[in-house]
This record gives sequence, structure tokens and C-alpha cells, in this order.
Amino acid sequence: MPYTPSGFFCDRLIRERERRDGEGSLNKPLRFNGQDFNILRQEYLQRKNLFEDDSFPATVESLGFKELGHKSNKVKNIVWKRPKEICENPQFIVGGASRTDICQGDLGDCWLLAAIACLTLNEKLLYRVVPQEQSFSEGYAGIFHFQFWRYGDWVDVVIDDRIPTFNNQLVFTKSAERNEFWSALLEKAYAKLHGSYEALKGGNTTEAMEDFTGGVTEFYEMKEAPKELYKIMKKALERGSLMGCSIDSLVPARFETRTVTGLVKGHAYSVTAVEECKPSQHKDSKVRLVRLRNPWGQVEWNGPWSDNSKEWATLSKAEKEKLQHQSAEDGEFWMSFEDFKKNYTKIEICNLTPDALEDDKIHKWTVSVNEGRWVRGCSAGGCRNYPDTFWTNPQYRLRLLEEDDDPEDNEVGCTFVVALMQKNRRKERKMGANLFTIGFAIYEVPKEMHGNKQHMQKDFFLFNSSKARCKSYINLREVTQRFRLSPGEYVIVPSTYEPHQEGEFILRVFSEKKNTSEEIENRIEADHPVPAPASAGEESEEDQQFRTIFQEIAGDDMEITANELKNVLNRVITKHKDLNTEGFSLESCRSMIALMDMDGTGRLNLQEFRHLWNKIKQWQGIFKHYNADQSGSINSYEMRNAVNDAGFRLNNQLYDIITMRYANENMNIDFDSFISCLVRLEAMFRAFQAFDQDGDGTIRLSVLEWLQLTMYA
Repeated sequence: MPYTPSGFFCDRLIRERERRDGEGSLNKPLRFNGQDFNILRQEYLQRKNLFEDDSFPATVESLGFKELGHKSNKVKNIVWKRPKEICENPQFIVGGASRTDICQGDLGDCWLLAAIACLTLNEKLLYRVVPQEQSFSEGYAGIFHFQFWRYGDWVDVVIDDRIPTFNNQLVFTKSAERNEFWSALLEKAYAKLHGSYEALKGGNTTEAMEDFTGGVTEFYEMKEAPKELYKIMKKALERGSLMGCSIDSLVPARFETRTVTGLVKGHAYSVTAVEECKPSQHKDSKVRLVRLRNPWGQVEWNGPWSDNSKEWATLSKAEKEKLQHQSAEDGEFWMSFEDFKKNYTKIEICNLTPDALEDDKIHKWTVSVNEGRWVRGCSAGGCRNYPDTFWTNPQYRLRLLEEDDDPEDNEVGCTFVVALMQKNRRKERKMGANLFTIGFAIYEVPKEMHGNKQHMQKDFFLFNSSKARCKSYINLREVTQRFRLSPGEYVIVPSTYEPHQEGEFILRVFSEKKNTSEEIENRIEADHPVPAPASAGEESEEDQQFRTIFQEIAGDDMEITANELKNVLNRVITKHKDLNTEGFSLESCRSMIALMDMDGTGRLNLQEFRHLWNKIKQWQGIFKHYNADQSGSINSYEMRNAVNDAGFRLNNQLYDIITMRYANENMNIDFDSFISCLVRLEAMFRAFQAFDQDGDGTIRLSVLEWLQLTMYA
């Protein structure tokens, strides 16, 4: 469900303010739901009570909404228990966190567990996500916490340690050690982050990998994999990158089915090692091996180099020890690299720095993160197939400033990775939300437009083809692609495939050399927010006629009330059949009086009315221009041009607010709403200028001044 304008934009302002204070960094994560782990733990230790988390309670709502919802038989016998009620001597971590601590339960979240298994290979990464010094003995108050990267920020998620059980066994993730609970608690924290356990059903390993690292993921289809894939995988693991792989299931009914070789289709595996060994029969050559882990904690490959295969007999004891070979049904197994390529269909590598894939030197990449939103009727323009609305999508100006140090194949240019991620779709699943089909296109900015931060208009996209674009629009949480372009200025346009689809996203740009990327935001300003003073001298014949008309309406006091203004305006606009309006409402007329009421009487005198009349005539001309089809309304996508013609330069957030505030359910704006919008804009610009005495673009208001200003406007 979309945010309300006030809710969303207040939320965004608060987040931006928190970031300015350093919140959201790895060292100062945001407190999820406002819960502070240290304060809460101290409070419950003093109370000598165990923490119970009201924001993720031990109820059906936390389990799920459909298959794990109220009507499901699956949840009837589930009992939430703390580890001390499940076994004696529970431990947070037993003998160090390892990949065997993650065994899948009755939840289709193998994608998450494969990523956790990868995480255990790198202690530094693991203990970012799973803070140390948590236990069931010293300082125990039934409270634990975990940290995740979430759309550009690190967040700290607090949970209590009540876990779903059935017959005193954990229902979901468990460890091979019955008294070890870190993986089950980590899964619970991740479920809380997304609203429920059921929200974790089905996904892509890369999603969790990125949430554990803040990294960027690139995919390889095995049939299109580069020749140096083995080297890429080995280098990636050496650098702490996380790696997952899977076998596509072409027939949905056969999803997660075991093949004769022991591999499971439609299932996520972790790649936990890449090594070479030298069997005795291969005198001069080495065999390349890959170690994989099935999150089930069982069901393994039974081909060459499987646990008990004859190939192991050809290795020396030292070689076996180097490979940590074990014959155990623990879900982990080795296979040759050639068999790996034949059996698996895709591999995904989450790089902590994107250069880990192709470059032998470690570089610090430049990373820029931009938050954005597609708003139906304003900035949800769809892909290039929809030229009338494509140009209204958010636009981001990218400046590539320096060429790479080591161009490949003598090609010059700047290497960069674009990653477009849609936000909150998993969390909103219980309300019917699915992933949108998303993608992006990149356009080169002509040299004469360099430095010009104006939003590119419709004609630009009609007469210029894209310089680069993502391979395809796809319904994944994130679409990522690597490019090499010449230094210069570009515009990145992220979009959903279909127009009118509303959602939030973040756009990240990683480049080897310095780059800048920022949303194209017009400078906020108005041409004529202050009314022109009355001209001195004799009245013209037209002035005298206008005065006569005004006197007829106003009566002896020569002032017009909101009701009188409504009557006269509606009498005039009924003559304009092309406007197709029901007339101005009393509320609109009160806003007009507030705009023009210079002396604070709540009425309009002759000079004030004349200024308003001229404004309405000017705005009526703009409306008619954009009402070319004589429908009597303006398409909301055209509203930004109409507002611009009226003399107001706004940014994308303000255009979004205008659409949500003034457009009808068909995304059209009628004449009354159009005039009301421009009246409000002019009034607020004028009020701001009155308070901004030093002209620095900021004002300070007391609560009384704020309420006086907003209540009367």
C-alpha cells in the first residue's frame, strides 16, 4: 500500500535528518522500530523479567498471513518457547559459528539459509550481522539483536528469544547442535524485519547476501559464463564475497525435487570453497574442485568427488586434510568444477567491492546511493515503450570523470555498475504486493547541456536513443549490470516496465574511478510570487468598466466575500463549455481570498480582486493549452509542464505531492483543482518570501506562526 503524502514525506525528512547525524552507518545503525538493545536489556535486567517483544509478538500474526495465517492447520500446534524451555544449557554459539549450524526447517527460505552459510566463512562479516557477547548466561534478559543492511542504511533489529516449536522441536531453522540457537534467532530477526516468517518464503540468495553486507551482486548464467569463471570464483571467495548457485526448475510442479545425482532443482546452494588438488594418477595436472552446501543439512551429490567416491582414494592424506574432506551426511559435498558447470544453471556472487570479479588489484570504488519513488500519475512513467510518460520517471545525472587505470583490450572508458533495487515489496506481500518488473536505461547528455540540472523533457527521449541499458526488465528485487562508457555526463532513467505502478526504490552506482550521481532536481523558485503594486495615475476606460462590475458584486462596502467570489467566478466559467467543470467550491474561493487578502480582512478589495482576476485569466490560458483534447481536464503527467508555464519551478517530491493532492482517481486534474493548486503555490511562495528576510532560503517559525500560515492558506 502506498504511503499517505504526509506520512511518506515526513518519514523521508526524518530519515534524511538522521543520516546527517551519522545514523544508519555500520557503527551507528538505525534502531528498528525505535528499539534500543542496550537500554531494553538493562531495563529488563533491573526488573528481573524476561523481555517480550510487543512489536513482533509470539502470535500467529508473526508467523504469517496465508499458509501460516489464522486459517492454516499448520499453526494450530505451534508453541513459542524460549531456548531454556527447549533444552538444558542452551548456547548462543557452540564452538564458533559454522555452516553446519544452519539446517532448514518447514519454511521455504533456503535462499536465506544459503546466504547465512556463506556468511559463516568470513568472521568479520558474520560478527557485523551477529553481534558477539550475546549469551544465555551472563547478562541474559531474553533479548537479542542482529544487524542488517536495508536500502542504504544499517539497522539494528531487537527480538525476544521465543521461537516457534512443534513437539519441543524448532519448526524453522535449527543447528545440527540441539543446544545452539544463533541461526534460529537470526532467522527470527530477519522475519521481523520483513513482517513475518511467511514473508521469507521464496527468494533469491542475492537478496539476503546484500542485506548481510551492503554489497552488490552480479549473476552468471552457466551457459554464458566467461572462460575464467573458476578464477573469478576463487578470487571472489578469497576476498570474502558471498556466493550462491541453483539449478533452474523448468516445470513448476517439480520445484525442489531431488534428481538421481542427489542434487535438488529449484533449490539454493552455497558455494563454500574452490580448490585444486593433485590426484596420484594425474602426474602433471591438477583437478579443480568446488565445495557446496545444501541448506537442508542433508541430501548430497552422489557423483564423482562425493563424500564416499573412489576419487578420494587417489589423494594423499595431506591433500585430504587441506580440503577438510569428511564422509558425513551434513549437506556439504565436493564436486569437480566441470560437473559443477554441467549441473548448475546459474551462480550469483555478492561482491563487497564490485571490482573483486575482474581486477587483480583491490581498489576502493566510489559508491553513490539515491533514494527515489515512482508515483502513479506523476513519476511512474513505465519503460521506453510508453513515450508519452517515460520522460516523467525520476532521472539521475551521472558524471564519469576519469578513465580506468587498466583498460582491457585497449578499450578506454570508465567502468561502473548500476544497481536498481525496489523497496519493501516482500514486507507488503501480505497486502497483495508482488515484485514489479523493473529496469533502467542510460542516455548521453549533449555537451551543450552539461551542468544543466533540468529534468529532460519528452522530446529529448523521442529523438535520442539510449547509450546503454540493462539486459532486460525483470521481476527481481534488484537489477544489476556492469558498463564501460567514455567520460562525460549521462542520465539514468529507472522505471517499472508498465506505467502507473507505484513504489519506492534505491539506485546505486559503483564506479572504479570518481563519479557523481544525483537526482535531477530543479531549483525551487517562483517567477512572480509578490503581487504588482497598483499603478498611479488616471483610470483607463477598461479600469472604469472593471470598477463598475466590481461595485455591482461587492455592494456599498466595496469588498467581496468568499460566497460572492464563488458566484461571480462560476457565472463566468459556465460560459466556457470546454472547461467541463462543476464550478469552484466555497473552499477554493476561501483559498483565493487568503492568497490575495493583503490587509487581513478576509475579503477582497478592488485592487486585490483585479490581481486575482488577471491571475485566473492567465492560468485559464495555460489550462486550455494542455486541455488540447477538450476533455475539460489535464493529464496529471502534463501537470509539471503546466505548473512550470505558470512560473513555478519545483522538484520531483513536490510534483508527486501535487498529483496525490489534486488528481482524481483517473489521474486527471480538473479546472477547479488546477486553479486551487496554483493559488496554494503562489500563496505559500509569497508567505515564505515574507518570512525569509535575509534571502538565504530558510525560515524559522514558531508553532503559532506555522499554524497561522497553514490554517489560513
